Amino acid sequence: MTATTGPEITLVDTEPRVTAVVCGRLRPEQLPGFLGPAFQAVAAAVERQGAHVTGPPFTAYRAVGDREFDVEAGFPVAARIVPDGSVRPGELPGGQTVETIHIGPYETLPETYGRILDWLRVRGLQPGRRMWESYLTDPDDPEHRHPEGPQTLVVQPVEAELPAGTGGR
Repeated sequence: MTATTGPEITLVDTEPRVTAVVCGRLRPEQLPGFLGPAFQAVAAAVERQGAHVTGPPFTAYRAVGDREFDVEAGFPVAARIVPDGSVRPGELPGGQTVETIHIGPYETLPETYGRILDWLRVRGLQPGRRMWESYLTDPDDPEHRHPEGPQTLVVQPVEAELPAGTGGR
């Protein structure tokens, strides 16, 4: 299965989730060097505070220009944490989202985002400005590796219907 013929895209009513994150403003090429240390810092802060992780690691993005993103990398947690070094409390918002599972390498994620945007456009829906990816499998763990590559849950909040005449339906 490829990103262009990948898993079904579904509209989901998502519950808000409390998170612990490290934030940064990054260019895409800076992301690989940011994520590992961010996840480690969050895991350590959560453990120090006696909190509990409730889901897989995620990265949330909001474009702030052509080549930069505000990024939050961390974990959903059972209870709000207090700031701890670079780790901050956060939240993944609730509401309508579009979700799909991307199977394959990180470099092919843009194809999945393109499929999601096409799906929204056809239905007259507008994407929110912030989206996130939850990493369901660890690409470095051969015991849990999917034969076609890592599995990533891609979540795109839906902001509103497109204004009339902008390419919906």
